[in-house]
Amino acid sequence: MKTPICLLVLVLCLGNLLLVSAQSEPYVPEKDPLVLNKLEHWQDIKFGLLMHWGAYSQWGIVESWSICSEDVPWCRRPAGISYVDYVKKYEDLPKTFNPVGFDPDKWATAAKDAGMKYVVFTTKHHDGFNMFDTKYSDYKITGQDVPFHTDPKANVTKEIFRSFRREGFLIGAYFSKPDWHSKDYWAPEWATPDRNNNYDTAKYPERWQRFKDFTYNQLNEITTEYGPVDILWLDGGWVRYRKEPLDAAVGSGRVPWQQDIDMPRIATMARKNQPGIIIVDRDVHSPFENYRTPEQTVPDRPLPYPWETCMTMATSWSYVPNDVYKPTRQLIDTLVGVVAKGGNFLLNVGPSPNGEFAPDAYDRLRDIGAWMKINGEAIYDTRPIAPYKEGKICYTSLKDGTVYAIYLADIGENEPPAKIWLTGMSPAKDATLHLLGTDLPLVWERIGNGVLISIPDGARKKAVGKYAWIIKFSRISK
Repeated sequence: MKTPICLLVLVLCLGNLLLVSAQSEPYVPEKDPLVLNKLEHWQDIKFGLLMHWGAYSQWGIVESWSICSEDVPWCRRPAGISYVDYVKKYEDLPKTFNPVGFDPDKWATAAKDAGMKYVVFTTKHHDGFNMFDTKYSDYKITGQDVPFHTDPKANVTKEIFRSFRREGFLIGAYFSKPDWHSKDYWAPEWATPDRNNNYDTAKYPERWQRFKDFTYNQLNEITTEYGPVDILWLDGGWVRYRKEPLDAAVGSGRVPWQQDIDMPRIATMARKNQPGIIIVDRDVHSPFENYRTPEQTVPDRPLPYPWETCMTMATSWSYVPNDVYKPTRQLIDTLVGVVAKGGNFLLNVGPSPNGEFAPDAYDRLRDIGAWMKINGEAIYDTRPIAPYKEGKICYTSLKDGTVYAIYLADIGENEPPAKIWLTGMSPAKDATLHLLGTDLPLVWERIGNGVLISIPDGARKKAVGKYAWIIKFSRISK
């Protein structure tokens, strides 16, 4: 993942291009009944929290990417310092990392109150700094040169998983397949021209096998030593087996050799350790991509497979001082738009170097939670129903035939309108309609090819919250 600071338009455009490309690739359906059951449950819970956190948070910069020497905006470093000197300073960041404000119980409570039901945490990003107590690297938060290593909560992954699990969350482990700190990925004998490993894996198979074993062993740790893990969220999709021609065009993110880490072996081990675990090998269209993850974008239509929009609450995946957070209205609009098309919404917050959320993040979570307490029944356990959206109205449905029409308010619109006109959905003759948060029935009538719903003043005044209001249809006309 890359931080879209000052690059939002570029990232959104790239995201849409990648989404179009992903949609053209065949999805490989899962066959394991335990995984299918967990996927179904995951699709019911809809709303999750993603957290990017590491030693890089101290500088308030993009996570990992500044040590990658590609000539792209998200890899740029400050002027006046050589690449080698910069990487040395970056790799020394753990020596000052001391997040004494770390309180995962507070995060879990805030996320639960917001209506979130699963969490994905960055156990290791591309820079290779481990946010868990791995036995296979000294470059970790529990390392002897990290000030925080003496804290009782130093194994932050274990503490985060424990806190969120107590609140009933599904637990997801983000893990980067590339590891730029590993000498068996970025070998010190050669330059590191881009994000890929920097030697021919066919020429040095023993070295690549060591890296494969290292990756396997770390994932074995995560899936055996950290309690029940429900989602293995693997990032760094250029590390994969490739059938297509092995070109090395500039900017392609490719090299003329394989970076196969043996996903069948990893998946077999992970599902032996955690039966039914969902595996998300991002952007690798294979049997190990149980759901897809459009980044910073929402598809314009439902997708024929499980999917999740991952998006930043602010402008950056990682912590940036004084970052600008999206308005609550925009976040709720996005949640509704994703769910109406059948997806999940994974919303990212980057904790500070002290181990805290920004006050704006807590404000957004609190506001979303107040709305969800009234309207969550139109979000959870729902599936898409055509026409999905018309104008300012999005639709969701339950398996029992209940349908919800979600009216997205404009800025300054602080109560529902007196009249709502629908052409995409029609109640059954004996259907009852009411506004969530009130118990007053709504009057409706068919007029031509549409339905006019009247919301009495009493219901409008009693409508709780803002941002969006929801009309519940007990039944619809088929």
